[in-house]
Amino acid sequence: MRSGVDIDANLKAAETLIRRAADEGATFIATPEMTHILQRSSNRLFEVINEEERDRGIRHFGRLSHDLNIDLLIGSLAVKTGERRAVNRSYLFDPSGAITARYDKIHLFDVTVSKEETWKESRVYDRGDMAVMATIEGAKLGLSVCYDLRFPGLYRYYGQAGADIIAVPAAFTKPTGEAHWEVLLRARAIETGSFVIAPAQGGQHEDGRSTYGHSMIIGPWGGVRAHLYHDAPGILLADIDLKDVAEARSRLPAWNHNPDYIT
Repeated sequence: MRSGVDIDANLKAAETLIRRAADEGATFIATPEMTHILQRSSNRLFEVINEEERDRGIRHFGRLSHDLNIDLLIGSLAVKTGERRAVNRSYLFDPSGAITARYDKIHLFDVTVSKEETWKESRVYDRGDMAVMATIEGAKLGLSVCYDLRFPGLYRYYGQAGADIIAVPAAFTKPTGEAHWEVLLRARAIETGSFVIAPAQGGQHEDGRSTYGHSMIIGPWGGVRAHLYHDAPGILLADIDLKDVAEARSRLPAWNHNPDYIT
């Protein structure tokens, strides 16, 4: 996606892509981080976001997952939790439209990418404190968001807990994406023996930021199963066969070989 500052426009854009993926046969669909708004200004952000019970994006996507009879992971939404505080929260909807899992981004992006680009998500967002596993169509799904990708301990937990698929919805910056996006995604798949799905924001956004795009689906042996080689909006499809997870883990069960002193 290339989400902007208008929530309604972003919901419409997301629905168009979700419906297109469903029309092509997808039964599990995932969207990028911050699906319904990308807004750098905290003042403007808090003018338009709401608490979970009042968030129109949640209602919208719940109806959509029901209408299309799909499992739908909204990579994340900015959800208000208090006076000028929010969480960066993933939502998983089942085919009935019910929310079956929530995950709050644990690792907040407080970094200086360059002299021109500095981020401090903790000024607005509160960090999550819990890994979250869910089940879709008989597969175990581990949830994460963007900057979490750089912290292998979270993925080691998912691998040891038997995750078949790990989601990494993201809005990677262009310079960090160019340098690290693919190699980190493939590393997380290899070390866990899981599929990794990574829907991404891409392009020049209304709030001034530029994101890398290049949504990817990685197999449990580390091979790239599907890749959007650009930063424009679009959909990416792949078949997921859980036999591939079992095969990868039987061939190289490295996630089970850590000595006790490693946490």
